[in-house]
Amino acid sequence: MYSINILMCLSLAQIFTIMKKILSFLICMAMTASFAFAQKNVTIKAGTIVPLQSVKQVKAADVNEGETVDFRVISDIVVDNSIAIPKGTLVKGVVNDAKKSSLAGTKGRLVINISNLVLPSGEQIYFSNTAARLYGKNRTPLAVVTALFVWPCIFIPGTKAVMPEGYEIQAVVAANTEIKIN
Repeated sequence: MYSINILMCLSLAQIFTIMKKILSFLICMAMTASFAFAQKNVTIKAGTIVPLQSVKQVKAADVNEGETVDFRVISDIVVDNSIAIPKGTLVKGVVNDAKKSSLAGTKGRLVINISNLVLPSGEQIYFSNTAARLYGKNRTPLAVVTALFVWPCIFIPGTKAVMPEGYEIQAVVAANTEIKIN
């Protein structure tokens, strides 16, 4: 009875304003609920191959151990007709070994470990034993043999270890990983 009296005191414009607010609230709640239900879980299976490509050129002589190197996912990884890992997702690698070539033909070497990727949602996918290993050419025999005849030839260096821009590597998913997809 009391609520009817309040409604009688309100003008028609005020009643419509209140109804619009209630309707807007209900529409927002319905949209929020539909977005929550639109997410689904998929499992990326262990052993799934994720093709990666280096973003820029990296030279062993220019980096130090512990520095990060960027890679990019080359193609979408699809699970259950949904894109689980989008093309272009950035992946960080860490330099584990960087030795520049030196005298007496010693070759350069560069080892970059790629342990995981972080999806835009913040979820992580771990890789097993994924590393880019690049080595220069060893010129030690050439340097030593020619140095026997011409002493300054001992200064012939080995070739440098360089990972070119666009260098491709395949990362392998370490364990079954469940992720949410919108």
